[in-house]
Amino acid sequence: MRRLLAVIIVLGIVVGGAAAFYFLRPIDGPERDLSLTADVARGNYVMRLGGCVACHTDLKNNGATLAGGAPLKTPFGDFVPPNITSDPDAGIGKWSLEEFSRAMSVGEGPNGKHYYPAFPYDNYTLMSDQDIVDLYAAMMATAPIAEKAPDHNVGFPFNIRLAMLGWKNLFLTPQRFAPNADKSALWNRGAYLANGPAHCGACHTPRNMLGASDVTQLFKGVRGGTGGAFVPPIDAASLKAEGWDEATLIDALTGGFTPEFDTLGGTMGEVVNESLTHWTDEDMKALATYLLDAE
Repeated sequence: MRRLLAVIIVLGIVVGGAAAFYFLRPIDGPERDLSLTADVARGNYVMRLGGCVACHTDLKNNGATLAGGAPLKTPFGDFVPPNITSDPDAGIGKWSLEEFSRAMSVGEGPNGKHYYPAFPYDNYTLMSDQDIVDLYAAMMATAPIAEKAPDHNVGFPFNIRLAMLGWKNLFLTPQRFAPNADKSALWNRGAYLANGPAHCGACHTPRNMLGASDVTQLFKGVRGGTGGAFVPPIDAASLKAEGWDEATLIDALTGGFTPEFDTLGGTMGEVVNESLTHWTDEDMKALATYLLDAE
């Protein structure tokens, strides 16, 4: 009996150790070239592509730009977008380019702090090296706001940051966008935008019980999304079934109204006003081209 108990204990230690090794492995991805020459103006445009202003600004309460956004209410708790201005204490002004790149690429901040997937680094990891370098330069050029955003309101066990490392080992694959050689340059640009900086799937794709996007249901819509709102499907089949074409889709995404004159309100209204209306015509055309033909 003692021998059997000893065997069970040893097996438990081995299995537990193997599980810990798997779930607590460091997360790394393709090395980025951070020696590229930065362009602040272009970085400001990337900021609009990425929805940084809409998310990290408390628009309803006239908060300072990028000084922290309104809480994102989820089944796991309320996540507050932090201050990402150049302020060295309340914001990210002390961050190096390498630290910024790692946060965007693998969801890990300075001192090994693992971020929650409410910050869509699983999309941002697809961004190009040039976009990361330019965005960092633009962030460092922002006006510093010396007011720290409130902490997240997340209960146990979700408040254990180390658990996010296990989450990443299960669901995150750090990688860069890979163009589809069978598609046009315009389609590929749209695919890059939708799946990378614009992170459309972060809201429009269902998530599993652990909060990871179900990529088999990409853009299929969510009933009871952030804050309990209905987030409509934007996959190609759904858009075409509802009669959308390139012109009407672009009009809605830049004007905020559907062909039936319904308003794209709530969070999507903020995305329209603070992000999509700042995009170039070519990028809007690319996004529409991709969404109407996404596989």
